[in-house]
Amino acid sequence: MPHYSLLDQTLLTDLLAEAAASPRLRKNRNFHAGDDAACHRLANALQPGTYVQPHRHLNPAKAESMLMLAGELGVLIFAPDGQVEAKHHLRAGGEQFGINIEAGTFHAVVALTPCVFFEAKAGPYVPVAPAELAAWAPPAGAAESEAYLAWMRAQFA
Repeated sequence: MPHYSLLDQTLLTDLLAEAAASPRLRKNRNFHAGDDAACHRLANALQPGTYVQPHRHLNPAKAESMLMLAGELGVLIFAPDGQVEAKHHLRAGGEQFGINIEAGTFHAVVALTPCVFFEAKAGPYVPVAPAELAAWAPPAGAAESEAYLAWMRAQFA
């Protein structure tokens, strides 16, 4: 087994196809050894229509860095009451191509086109806890989540 892996166009194409075939319209490829790794490095592929509920990471070590590899992604930063504080349109190869989000910051991402971003954050993997999900946004799978996703996407129209 090689002691390295390439990030190439084949990886991006395959990952986007896997995301398109996934019920959640997203797929990730991990480059770290396992969920208990101290540093998580992964490629995340999102298709338009996937809903990521606004959330925050309360663990002070859980800042996230995202760098666009393909496509376009909208990033919304929210105040604790749900008001939009900032919106950033990230594009692979564009003027704004990445973001670092500090722990404790409410945020959500919106696939504006089929897209892939490289993400790095501290491990180990811990699922987002209910207290970290934005109470003012519908949960994934709720009937209201489609309308909320449409509203989030409209922030970048």
